[in-house]
Amino acid sequence: MNKTDRQLAIMLELQRNKMQRAEDLAALFETSVRTIYRDIQALSEMGVPIMGAPGHGYSLMEGYFLPPIGFSAEEAVTLLMGTDFIEQRLDGDYGQVAKAVRRKIEAILPEPVREESKRVRETMRLLHVSEPITGLKEKEYLGQARRAIMERRKIRMAYQKKLPESDGNRKSAREVDPYGLALVQGHWMLIGRCGLRQEIRHFRVSRITELAMLEERFEMPPDFKLSRYRPSDDRNERVVVRAHPDMVDKIAEHANFYLDAVEERVDGAWVSFRVRTPEELLHHILGWGGDVEVVEPESLRRRVREEAEKMLKRY
Repeated sequence: MNKTDRQLAIMLELQRNKMQRAEDLAALFETSVRTIYRDIQALSEMGVPIMGAPGHGYSLMEGYFLPPIGFSAEEAVTLLMGTDFIEQRLDGDYGQVAKAVRRKIEAILPEPVREESKRVRETMRLLHVSEPITGLKEKEYLGQARRAIMERRKIRMAYQKKLPESDGNRKSAREVDPYGLALVQGHWMLIGRCGLRQEIRHFRVSRITELAMLEERFEMPPDFKLSRYRPSDDRNERVVVRAHPDMVDKIAEHANFYLDAVEERVDGAWVSFRVRTPEELLHHILGWGGDVEVVEPESLRRRVREEAEKMLKRY
């Protein structure tokens, strides 16, 4: 980053964060504190009203705003592709906002930059290969959940679980304190405290069949931060398969979340997984066909054999 770009970036940081220490700016722009001091002095001499508070840092004088900033073609492409992603993946409210933002960005771009960014965007596309499209119903529930999170309102929902309970039932009714939303491997997950389980649980939004925002409010735990939250790893069961060596890349691509280790042997590649329940891998294993054999557990071997027999009867 050259001096001019860095000084502009310093002004943007001061406008965005109000107060910044020279040490923090130096770390952000990967330069020395002495260089930041020189940049601050140069900006002040150019008439930028930067205030210094000993022990606290630098800030822009209250009421001072930078004029509108131009974008390079690369910066414009970055922003415009971001609006494409938002429109595809978020709920309808944000979809409309994304369209409006795209129009505004395109309107303020100089003609040469607009044409260049258009040319670059035509060479790239956002595709979600092997990932589900966020459907209209899912976007509707996503929007309701997002509003409930912002308003700290409880939600009541009907949820279709992936695996049935011991009584064979897959449907359940839940009241949840919604804490946040995360897009994980193409699936929107609602993270919140489940009233039934009395703990933080994760719910795939595509499996919600009904959702209502309640009048009752909840308090967000003071120690919960979605950006730092990491779910506990409860994948305590082990599955081992023997696969043709040519299948290893495909297995890693489709079941990377569960993959634990790969060992090359004379009789093929032995691949081990860690799962919550062996049935989680069933549809993957059936999709890999005869190039993969379940070694353990025996219960999963039986399930695969049963499914294969059902398929044989149909064909």
